[in-house]
Amino acid sequence: MGKDPARAASSRGLRPAGTAAHKLFKNNNVFKKNIYKNKTMLFNLNDVSFSYSGNLILNGVNFTVNEGERVGLIGDNGAGKTTLLHLISGSLYPDSGTVTLKNGIQVGFLEQNGGLDGDGTVYAEMEQAVKAQTDAVKRLADLSRQLAECEYGGREYAVLSAKYESLNKYIAAHDCYNAEVRIKTVLSGMGFSQCYEQKISTMSGGEKTRLKLARLLLEEPDLLILDEPTNHLDIKTLFWLEDYLSAFKGAVLTVSHDRYFLDKITAKTAEIEDKKLYTYNGSYTKSRTLKAERLALWQKEYEKQQEEIAKLQTYVDKNIVRATTAKSAQSRVKQLDRMQIIEKPYIPPKPPQFKFAFTQNPYEDVLTIKDLNLEAGGKQLICGGELLVKRGSKIAITGENGTGKSTLLKAIAAGGDRNITVGRFVRIAYYDQENLNLDAGNTVLQELWGRHSVCSQTDIRARLAKSGLSAEDIDKKVGDLSGGERAKLALCVMQAEEGNLLLLDEPTNHLDLPARESLESALKAFDGTVIFVSHDRYFISAIADGIAEIEGGRLNYYSGGYEGYREQKSALAAAEKEQKLAQEITEYKQKKQAGFKSRAERAAQAELKAKIKQIEADISLNESQESELQAAIADPAVAADYKKLNELCMQLQELKAKQEELYAIYAALIG
Repeated sequence: MGKDPARAASSRGLRPAGTAAHKLFKNNNVFKKNIYKNKTMLFNLNDVSFSYSGNLILNGVNFTVNEGERVGLIGDNGAGKTTLLHLISGSLYPDSGTVTLKNGIQVGFLEQNGGLDGDGTVYAEMEQAVKAQTDAVKRLADLSRQLAECEYGGREYAVLSAKYESLNKYIAAHDCYNAEVRIKTVLSGMGFSQCYEQKISTMSGGEKTRLKLARLLLEEPDLLILDEPTNHLDIKTLFWLEDYLSAFKGAVLTVSHDRYFLDKITAKTAEIEDKKLYTYNGSYTKSRTLKAERLALWQKEYEKQQEEIAKLQTYVDKNIVRATTAKSAQSRVKQLDRMQIIEKPYIPPKPPQFKFAFTQNPYEDVLTIKDLNLEAGGKQLICGGELLVKRGSKIAITGENGTGKSTLLKAIAAGGDRNITVGRFVRIAYYDQENLNLDAGNTVLQELWGRHSVCSQTDIRARLAKSGLSAEDIDKKVGDLSGGERAKLALCVMQAEEGNLLLLDEPTNHLDLPARESLESALKAFDGTVIFVSHDRYFISAIADGIAEIEGGRLNYYSGGYEGYREQKSALAAAEKEQKLAQEITEYKQKKQAGFKSRAERAAQAELKAKIKQIEADISLNESQESELQAAIADPAVAADYKKLNELCMQLQELKAKQEELYAIYAALIG
């Protein structure tokens, strides 16, 4: 046998799990020690298999996640990613194998379409998420009062003091005093800063899912399981979530098609392929390189073993019947029997092959938007919008949810608005994110052939096959297709329309990663013009050479692609900050000049300044005293003296209350 493929692969951070042909990986103890040293396991799947309606979904899966790990789970649509998450959470049970979770582990699970329900308000729901922390602060105050009333040195005092000390440690570890600050931080970051009193029952499905994620972040579980968490988030919220998760203390296991998100959040990638699971030590982008290395090594060792098997078998066939060589032939038979056969490498199915083409070039100015006022549902979305799109441009429309991105795309596709001018010889092909242009009652074959009856059935079937729809899918009703299958059909229909201006509204929403990459390649190779809406930043970065952002009712254009857009936005934000500071200084000077018109006014101003200065001094003194008290409380000698500890804790509580009063007075004075 040749060099052990498992050892060579493990040295580069690869660890396939769950294949009988690669037990060498599983038994590589040196590798396992390096990976799991000084880490506590949160859960472990050992040789887990699962079937649904007689169909094998997962076969012999081994998978472990440890404390603090950030793992991205990827795989084709239908590969079993969500099934695996449900096995870990305990809502499904394996047919064979074991799922082991750490004792007392707190798991937070955001399901793909699982939002919050209830009649309460947004803020009240978030208060429930931190109830244990706010209750702890209340219990500490109660214990403090009980200690003050209890006889020092007695048994009851000792019990209460022990409880007090334990609770104080919990409060410090969980930052309980800042629970309200965390609620407001998370709600603001997730886009709910103006919705504190909104009833959850009045929210859309996407908003409920987003709110469920906000609650899970506040609950701070040991293991946060996220199934497509970015589906309902705009780019601004995505950036905030990435920053928040980067500082999150627990482990994260996430299924996502957002490659930017995976690269930013995860340091380990698990991929389900051919019912088995393989793990790679690296983000999504790094895992693609590691996977290619693994498959190349596997193929090389497989071919080498097959050559050796063929050589041994040939010798046996020629010599087994000869008396003089039968013994050596039998020896080779035994060698073949003892050989650990390497399975033939799995060849994944080809991703869809998209290709967009057109027969006639339009004029240079493909689209002109001038002084556009766009409304929807009585809400003003764009006021005085302007945009000029040249032939061959590829422009992404971005903006927060609800700003009118899809509405703008629909207005361009529909035509008829005098403020939107389409150039001569422009032929539009439109992809609707809801696929409402497809007839649910048609079969897949009827849907495409009915639009292009001049084509032969053979040609129609070939087009559908290239788009990733199998022979079985062709006879399905459009209404029975999965989201990914409908997306492929809609893109196939779009290709057949031969548009030279492609309008795409969230085309990647239901596509798996190989299909997204195929669509990216097709759009990059397309010679025509593309205008698209997408939350997939990787997709935007790969295709767009310009960004049209809807913000504050304005349509702003940024050249230079996605990275150029981010740089320009950062520069604008810095300039606005500088301008605001300059304006504040100017206003302060004006107020200062206008404030000294009379002796009485000058006296009042001086008195106010003196009060503010005194309050600032008192606050500074309190902060110093608070630091000294906290240091004293942390002293082991003080901790052993329950009476002294209680006195110091009471002083700290009084100091905190006094500090709150000072802050309130200070805010009133400077307001």
